[in-house]
Amino acid sequence: MMKYKFKSFRRFFLYSSATILPLVTSIYAMAKPNSDVVVNTTTPNIIMIMADDLGYGDTGFTGHSIIKTPHLDAMANDGLMMTNFHAGAPVCSPTRGTFVTGRHFFRYGIFNANRGHLPKQEITLSEALKEKGYTTGHFGKWHLGTLSKTMSSKGKKRKPAINYSPPAWHGYDTSFVTESAVTLWDPGVGKRAKNNPFWLDGAALDANDPSLLGSASRVVMDRSIPFIEQAVESKQPFFTMIWFHAPHADIAAGPQSHKFYTDQGVSENAAHYYGVVTEMDKEIGRLRAKLKQLGIADNTLITFTSDNGPEGRKGIRGVFAGETAGLRGRKGSIYEGGVRVPTLALWPGKIQAGSTTDVAGSTLDYFPTITDLVNYQLPDQRPIDGESLLPLLTAEQPNKYQRKKEIITRYRDIMTLIDGDFKFVTNIATLKGLSGRTHETELYNLKDDRAESNNISQHYPEKIKAYKAMLVKANQSFYDSHQGKDYHEPDFKVVGKWQADIDQKAEKIKSKSKKKSKKKSKNN
Repeated sequence: MMKYKFKSFRRFFLYSSATILPLVTSIYAMAKPNSDVVVNTTTPNIIMIMADDLGYGDTGFTGHSIIKTPHLDAMANDGLMMTNFHAGAPVCSPTRGTFVTGRHFFRYGIFNANRGHLPKQEITLSEALKEKGYTTGHFGKWHLGTLSKTMSSKGKKRKPAINYSPPAWHGYDTSFVTESAVTLWDPGVGKRAKNNPFWLDGAALDANDPSLLGSASRVVMDRSIPFIEQAVESKQPFFTMIWFHAPHADIAAGPQSHKFYTDQGVSENAAHYYGVVTEMDKEIGRLRAKLKQLGIADNTLITFTSDNGPEGRKGIRGVFAGETAGLRGRKGSIYEGGVRVPTLALWPGKIQAGSTTDVAGSTLDYFPTITDLVNYQLPDQRPIDGESLLPLLTAEQPNKYQRKKEIITRYRDIMTLIDGDFKFVTNIATLKGLSGRTHETELYNLKDDRAESNNISQHYPEKIKAYKAMLVKANQSFYDSHQGKDYHEPDFKVVGKWQADIDQKAEKIKSKSKKKSKKKSKNN
């Protein structure tokens, strides 16, 4: 387990600049601005980056003492570090839905990873920005529906014809994507590549295409940068979504990255995990260098986050070497280790350099923040679950910002609510007084108890009562949206079957556990 020293990051950054950057090529420092480019200073370019299964403690700027992420660390030093930011869900597809819509994933039927699809009726960031004159591109993982009507990486059970929902349906001018995860070295081949090719604007690339060799992160950046260059040449503001596949399984680092870590005594397996994180970081450095070279770095907003906590439900094991920095739970858990993610925002001259905030945030906030930035107005009254963090991002003292909305989510039958420093945890059966799988009422003060080890619910009966009422109301609103109430289309076909109030899978696990416990008691 790594030791984390969050308060000493600025000192750590100065140290890393002197020792790490020579080891991992700092492309950014070598870039020279192009003086011939006329920069638009009124409409910012927007680049939004997301890692896949990156744990809260897996970067230098969040305190990892071995993994080298000099370019992300530089981004943290140049911008805002958000230490209390949450993925919209503890798993992949649902978080991605919240990212692009600002709405909870239960509203449109993406109840879990590889379930459902994003309906055409949802309004996405790319659609909003396209309406404001942006050229839009998505690069990397998609995971919001199938990309073919006849095949899926998850087989026939994924129902590709029903769940077909490509980027082109959601406001993207161009896209270079895969339906789901890939092997992180030579991503065009391997078991993850079966029925899961890279799609370039709707056309599948050959698995042996030489552009698909090497690091999956480099493969994605190789397509992202030309899109940006073309937008600059056309003097058009751009929106670039870059959703890296790393460090999701199958985890395989390149020989050079792997050796870099094994030479330091890191195990063969962990070196692969550390290596793919560093390879992703290198591409972020390459991106920033290109922006600087094009003369647009100061007029570009960049965000970085992860879709959930690190894989490995049984803890750190083998290649699943992701760290939560002492947070409870991992991917798939509604506790902080499953949802609190490393997050940054950079916008030179607008976002205070070297700033930090512990104000709670969520991927639900991206849509309202960006639409607020460009003054986009929704055409209807559909509920938006996030809130604009633009005042926080541009504040001189971002830590003094007061969040107005609670962060509410539901995963399976568990619901959580974050209100300031408090986090409330319960389940639907408990809220509705149903028999079956009830859940202990839990309340934590995240400021004092980031590990969620001290349940203080008995001290706040009035808060618990109010939070329960909020969750009941939110769950009903989610259901109404799922049934198509927000779309006002009589012929709308509901996506997926509404998640049951009692998680049957969890009930079976609980039942088996009780039987084993009784059998053990008899034997003793």
